[in-house]
Amino acid sequence: MIQELAYLVLITLVPWVELRGSIPYGISTGLNPFVVLIICVAANILLLFPTFLFLDHFFRFVRHWKIVGRVVNRVQKKAVRYVDRWGFLGLMVFVMIPWPGTGAYSGALAAYLLGVPRDKALKAISLGVVIAGVIVTFASIGFKALLL
Repeated sequence: MIQELAYLVLITLVPWVELRGSIPYGISTGLNPFVVLIICVAANILLLFPTFLFLDHFFRFVRHWKIVGRVVNRVQKKAVRYVDRWGFLGLMVFVMIPWPGTGAYSGALAAYLLGVPRDKALKAISLGVVIAGVIVTFASIGFKALLL
């Protein structure tokens, strides 16, 4: 069981996969859905702290690279319509949408690039992660029930 939980955490830490991949994996292996939800949401929220530290250092060195500019523009275009219009709620909704590329990493990047205060960003992203986790858990349980 410890090995399966470690896999959940590792999958959750993969950018653009996060709990959108780890929850279905955990439920498909027969783990308790509630345990899977708690582990994946906790891991997804905890990754925010090193992510913001990384962003602080990363952008200090690579602001002038063209490829970074393209990635930054893509994230800004996806996130700005939510964050500019609805602020805290917009960032939370951006993160809670269970699609690849709209999770905690992208939310942290969007918040960083759009200048959202760190404490506000952490709260909005965390709430979005919790809601996304619940959505993905129920969808995974339903999909598994259909297959059985």
